[in-house]
Amino acid sequence: MNPKLDRKLSLLHATAINMIDMVGIGPFVVLSVVAQIMGGPYFLYAWIAGAILSYVDAMVWSQLGAALPKAGGSFHFLKEGYGGKWGKLMSFLFVWQTMIQAPLVIASAAIGFSQYANYFFHLSFIQEKLVSGAVVILVISLLYRNIESIGRISVLLWVGVITTLLWIIFGGIAHGNFMAPILHINDGLKIEYGLVAALGFASVKTVYSYLGYYNVCHLGAEIKNPTKNIPRSMFISITGISILYLAMNVSVASVLPFETIVNSKFVVSDYIKTLYGQNAGAIATVLILMVAFASVFSATLGYSRIPYAAAQDKSFFAFFAKVHPRLHFPHRSLLVLGAIAFVFSLLFRLKEVIDGILAMRIMIQFIGQAIGLLILYKRRGSGFFPWKMPLFPIPLFIAILIWAAIFYSTGPKMMLSGLIVTGLGLIAFALATRFGWIHKASEEQAHDDANH
Repeated sequence: MNPKLDRKLSLLHATAINMIDMVGIGPFVVLSVVAQIMGGPYFLYAWIAGAILSYVDAMVWSQLGAALPKAGGSFHFLKEGYGGKWGKLMSFLFVWQTMIQAPLVIASAAIGFSQYANYFFHLSFIQEKLVSGAVVILVISLLYRNIESIGRISVLLWVGVITTLLWIIFGGIAHGNFMAPILHINDGLKIEYGLVAALGFASVKTVYSYLGYYNVCHLGAEIKNPTKNIPRSMFISITGISILYLAMNVSVASVLPFETIVNSKFVVSDYIKTLYGQNAGAIATVLILMVAFASVFSATLGYSRIPYAAAQDKSFFAFFAKVHPRLHFPHRSLLVLGAIAFVFSLLFRLKEVIDGILAMRIMIQFIGQAIGLLILYKRRGSGFFPWKMPLFPIPLFIAILIWAAIFYSTGPKMMLSGLIVTGLGLIAFALATRFGWIHKASEEQAHDDANH
C-alpha cells in the first residue's frame, strides 16, 4: 500500500511556511525598482495595492481551501469547481503550468540570492549561475525528509525572517525621521493616466513580493484542523507581512535620499550601512541571503505537492504519485521540480522570471479558480463551505478585475508567453487523453458531478 501524507502541521507551522514563502528576495530587490517606476514618494501606494489584492484574493483561497483541504490546492479547486470534462481540463492545465512556473518561482529566489551575494563577492555571470544552482540543490537536500522535521525547520527560518525585517524597521524608527515618508507620501502626486499606468507596472513587482500567502493550501492534506487553520494562517500572514513591508519601505525612505533608493542595487544593505557602518551592512546582507534561502525552501515544499496530488487523482502522469516509503513525502515530485528549477536558475535573469511567473499563473490559477468558486457555489450551495468570505461574491469579482489588470500590466511579451504555455497545455491534454497517459475520471466522480 502506498503510504499517505500525515496531518502534522499546526497553525504556527502553516503561518511560518506562508510567511517565509512571501518574504523571499523579492521585497529587497524590487524596492528600488518600484520606486523607480513610480518616480516619487508615493511609491508606497504600490505596496498598499499589493496588500489589498492579497487580502481580497485570500478570501477566494480561504473559501476553497477550508472546503477542500487536500494536497495540491488549486488542482482540486479547479477540478471540483468546474466539474466533469471542464474540471479535468482546467486542473490539468494548472498542473501543466505548475511544472513550468513553480520552477520559475524557485529559480527566481535562487537567482535573487546569487545577485545579492554580489555585495560581498563581485561574482561574474557564470559564478552567479553556479551559486543560484547550488542554492536549489541545497534546498532539495533539506526538503528530502519527513514533514515534522520540515515544520521545525520552517519555524526556525521564520524567526530569522521576522528578526531581519524588525531590525530594518527599528533602524528607521530609531533614526528619528520615521514618519516623514508617510507625511510626504503625496508630494508631487498628480492623478493622471501616467500615474495609473505606473501603479499598474509597479504593482506587478509588489504583488510578486506578496505571493505565497496561499502556500498552506498546497499542503492542505498535512494541516491540522484545516477548516480553521488554512484561512487563519493566510490572513495572519498577509497582515503581518503587509505591516512589515510598509514599515520597511518607510524606514528606508526615512534614511536614504530618493535618488539613492532608485539607483542602489543593494538598497537595504546600503540603508543599514548608512545607519550602523560597514560591518552592520555586511551582517544585514547575510540575513537577507538567509531570507532568500528560506523563500526557496518554502516555495519548493508547497509546489512539490501539486504534481503528486494530480497523479494520485489519476489526472496527471502516474510517475508523480509515489510517496517515499519511509519519510512519507512525494519525493519524485520534489526531485523533478527541483531539477527543472536548477536548469531555469542557470538560464534566466530575475526580471524575466518575475514577469513570467505572474503572466503564466493569472489566467488559469487566480482568475480561473475564482470563476470556479462561483460555479462550485451554485452547484453545491453555501452549506458546502465551512468558511465563507464576507459580502460574497463582491470580493471575488474585485479579485478577478484586479488580476486582469495585473495580467495586462505584465506587457505583451509576457502575456503572449502565458497564452503559449496554456496553448501547449491544451495540446498536451489532448494527447494525454487520446493515448491514455492519464486516466478517465472515475465512475464515482462522474456520478457525483451528475448529482450536483
